[in-house]
Amino acid sequence: MATLIVRPPNTPTLKSSTPDHHIGVHRVFCVGQNYADHVAEMGGDPKADPPIFFMKPASAIVLSGASIPYPLATQNLHHEVELVVVLNRGGTDIAEADALDHVYGYAVGNDLTRRDVQAAAKAKGSPWDMAKGFDNSAVIGTVHPVSEVGHPNAGAVRCTVEGEVRQNGDLTQMIWSVPEIIATLSKLVTLEAGDIIMTGTPSGVGPISAGQTCACDIEGLSGASITVT
Repeated sequence: MATLIVRPPNTPTLKSSTPDHHIGVHRVFCVGQNYADHVAEMGGDPKADPPIFFMKPASAIVLSGASIPYPLATQNLHHEVELVVVLNRGGTDIAEADALDHVYGYAVGNDLTRRDVQAAAKAKGSPWDMAKGFDNSAVIGTVHPVSEVGHPNAGAVRCTVEGEVRQNGDLTQMIWSVPEIIATLSKLVTLEAGDIIMTGTPSGVGPISAGQTCACDIEGLSGASITVT
């Protein structure tokens, strides 16, 4: 009989708005450059095709309301408010028309970014995984099931730091819709229940300093906030 000598860590879980329901997380996928105004402020091409995907480890998840230490190896921690899609069914080569059938629900997220690390990697043409996939970099709020909120495709998207509005967009500004994102991603990997997708951010990204609280909100969903210590 084989002996398990290294035990994997516990699966992180998200809170559902349904009492006593929790969602185990398998993987965290993220979409880059999904709002044209943010692409422009970062000096990119808003017509990039197809969507750009990157990942964060599931261990990077931190729930709304937490206090987190200022990350290592950065002098320029940025906020990015995002709509988060939570899947309860997987599949490969999912048709766009069927994609929403794979969604359990939606949440608000904050794709924390070490912007100086990202800029240095981009300048060298190097991968920028460590700009995105560090500890506590995926802030996720309460998940609302589709039965409660439907499939949000319009509504205000805002981020404040110490009450100052930094990002103020709308879900209608997304270049790639949720069905398009799911269908495209499923042609690259086999999606599974428990996968979550952070769908990109509008313009206005900026720094969070130690001692500040950052709050992200999307109309119709519970917010996601963290305090950096």
